[in-house]
Amino acid sequence: MNIFKYLTIIFLGIVLVSCGSNSGQKKKDFAIKTNANKGNISNSETLQLSLENKKNYTIDSVSYRLSGNKINKNSILKNFKLGKQTIEATVYFNGEKQTTTSTVTILNSELPKVYTYNIINEYPHDITSYTQGLEFHNDTLYESTGQLKESKLRKLDYKTGKVLKNINLADEYFGEGLTILNDKVYQLTWQKGTGFVYDVNTFEKINSFRYGNSKEGWGLCNYNNTIYKSDGTEKIWLLNSESLVEEEFIQVYTNKGKIVGINEMEWIDGKIYANRYQKDGVAIINPKNGAVVGVVDFKPLKKLVTQHEGLDVLNGIAYNPNTKTIFVTGKRWDKLFEVEILEK
Repeated sequence: MNIFKYLTIIFLGIVLVSCGSNSGQKKKDFAIKTNANKGNISNSETLQLSLENKKNYTIDSVSYRLSGNKINKNSILKNFKLGKQTIEATVYFNGEKQTTTSTVTILNSELPKVYTYNIINEYPHDITSYTQGLEFHNDTLYESTGQLKESKLRKLDYKTGKVLKNINLADEYFGEGLTILNDKVYQLTWQKGTGFVYDVNTFEKINSFRYGNSKEGWGLCNYNNTIYKSDGTEKIWLLNSESLVEEEFIQVYTNKGKIVGINEMEWIDGKIYANRYQKDGVAIINPKNGAVVGVVDFKPLKKLVTQHEGLDVLNGIAYNPNTKTIFVTGKRWDKLFEVEILEK
């Protein structure tokens, strides 16, 4: 009898586990089919959608959404963001409703333009600064530097390299990008999930903020009360400048695929200019859809600075509205270059 009870308990346990494992895993009766080639489609194309009806139900109606936006079964993609996007189909049939999803990756239709540059001026730059963020405010240069126990926020006379104001971050923070908006300096740290807000004049710390869905802090820029934040992936997050909440994101893509390692950023004439980590160049990004519309090769600049053991990659890009020129430097570079961008 004891053995019978024991076997009964085991049997019931197996049944319960089996039933539980199937819970919520009802197979979908419909599947979305697209004209995307291996899941990829250009934003110059029309996305064509159809539905695989696995059980030949009589369908009353179907509605489609692409990343939350209602679309038709034939939709032009030119106004949609690039990158991996979710397609959702809601099917009404036999008095029931069922929703199924799929994904599609939207690529840019055009190749990025290739630009070069002309050096206008060279200025001194602290060779010990591991430059992470660079931005002008009232013709004065602000810089954020990295490395543990070396991270700083600085205000500089860009023509002489003189440090006008400096604060050191606590030893546990690795400083990253910065941007200035409404007389406040916003500075990221790398892997601590924390950013800081300072008074632009006094460097008094006003506030701190936590990141949202992004895991790391890399670069910052801003436009029209929106702060743009990179996290080292292909994503650029749009933050509400008051709450500092990540409200949405764009994905940086070319006609071939995603571009990762988006780092220090600057807003210039309606575009985001972004350093890519470990790349001696800059990507020019359309902030509306994430398309890389241009690239600037700054690789030759590295040979024009003092060569030393700690020399690292190009990083740091700032636009001076007074001179209407762009300034670039690198990690532990002893020069700051003022340049103009030229199309090849």
